[in-house]
Amino acid sequence: MRVGFRGPRADSYLDEEVTDGTRYRYALSALRDTVGAPTEPTGWVGSSPQWFDPRRLAALVGTLVISLLVVYFVRRARAGRRLFVRRISGLDAVEEALGRATEMGRPILYVPGLSRVDDVATIAALNILGEVAKKTARFNTPLVVPVADPIVFTVAQEMVRQSYTGAGRPDAFNQDMVFFVTDQQFAYAAAVDGIMTREKPATNFLIGMFWAESLILAETGALSGAVQIAGTDAISQLPFFITACDYTLIGEELYAASAYLSREPLLLGALAAQDYSKLIIIVLLLGLTAIALAFGINAPGLLG
Repeated sequence: MRVGFRGPRADSYLDEEVTDGTRYRYALSALRDTVGAPTEPTGWVGSSPQWFDPRRLAALVGTLVISLLVVYFVRRARAGRRLFVRRISGLDAVEEALGRATEMGRPILYVPGLSRVDDVATIAALNILGEVAKKTARFNTPLVVPVADPIVFTVAQEMVRQSYTGAGRPDAFNQDMVFFVTDQQFAYAAAVDGIMTREKPATNFLIGMFWAESLILAETGALSGAVQIAGTDAISQLPFFITACDYTLIGEELYAASAYLSREPLLLGALAAQDYSKLIIIVLLLGLTAIALAFGINAPGLLG
């Protein structure tokens, strides 16, 4: 087999085209014009499958550290220890917004985005919907949840049903609270705008994954006079929500929201573990950077 030299250093060669279980010999040939001067071939060598790739050691250590942190903080939360969660102003306003809707006798509009149920933003939106539904059940506030995906519709309807049952108000649940509209982007936006205009909800929740329809929804809600709480991890849509809504959950705040609202030990423990993992990574980066600068170590030298 004749191959070109692709090794990372002049004294090594990495052949990525071999077959496990097949033996090979290698020889180096120096070419000048059409004349070659081959060396003696090496001894027979071969490759075989390995149980562990040492190049992935850092990933293994990081996984173990994060797993241990999750277990530790979940156990602390279940033991009744208070875990600090940074105040999220948008979620602090949920109680106030629900109280306002109850006093005015107007509904709560909850839009869980336009993505499918396998989108992490949609999952976060459904978790928050469950907590909001518990509060609307306690306050006996009308809840309106238009959905743009058939599977999300089924999941959302069941979550709202369970929330009303968990709040001790199964009789107050109406399956028409959650309804499928259409899976066409701008047709859905037009339908939700119509609901905002006709029903005049006191509070609009725009939480999940949004695209070009985000400003259409947020602007109509702002013109209707509703208090608006938005949240998404779509960076391109955040400016529109920040401009047109009263409160906006930015990026990871969307994922922390369900833990913040429910105070569920499992969610709180996982959230605290993630924060401490990020702190460890930042400390390691700063520490290793300082060591590299102090001793004149550069990245190519470390990678060899």
